[in-house]
Amino acid sequence: MDVLPTLPTLLTFTAASLLLAVTPGPDMTLSISRALSQGRRPALFVVIGTSLGIVVHTLLVAFGISALITASPTAFMILKTGGAAYLLWLAIQAIRSGSNLSVKTAAGPQGTALSNISSGFWVNLLNPKVIIFFMTFLPQFISAGDPDVTGKLIFLGLFFIVVGIPVNVAVILAADKLSAWLQQNPKVLRGIDYTFAGVFSVFAMKIFFTQAK
Repeated sequence: MDVLPTLPTLLTFTAASLLLAVTPGPDMTLSISRALSQGRRPALFVVIGTSLGIVVHTLLVAFGISALITASPTAFMILKTGGAAYLLWLAIQAIRSGSNLSVKTAAGPQGTALSNISSGFWVNLLNPKVIIFFMTFLPQFISAGDPDVTGKLIFLGLFFIVVGIPVNVAVILAADKLSAWLQQNPKVLRGIDYTFAGVFSVFAMKIFFTQAK
């Protein structure tokens, strides 16, 4: 079994993945929010969670389950409604809890590794746009009739995570550097809370109105 694509294909996939990695989305918004409110460590756990979500999406695409989900109106409606509701909940939490950037903010249950991994995982897994994206993006780099199509899809999905990690880490470190200054400017920080809440709400609406076809 040969799961490695050709070098030209891999280089093209890498370039496309880098462009997609720097495109803002719910995953990046959540990790930046955690970096500003709790520091880079919790934000990195969020990235671990979103990466695990990508692993699941990759396996779903590789074994054809995503096609079944998007082909079923009921299943797709449940998925996108759950994803939109979760993002709206994050928006409400951003307004209610705020990002005080204090020791107390990072010390509660919301600051645990498991909770941050879980947040990243679910915000990624419950996003039907990611399912559609992986169903249309990954197969473009597989030749028709390839006997190792499943293995290649899994490899590309995991490689997509590897390519995106440096981008995610760079964004988190940049946000973490701003935290000290934001501690001295609580009004600016509160404005960021409302900005993130607004962004999450917009993503929630986009997800809810996503069409399977």
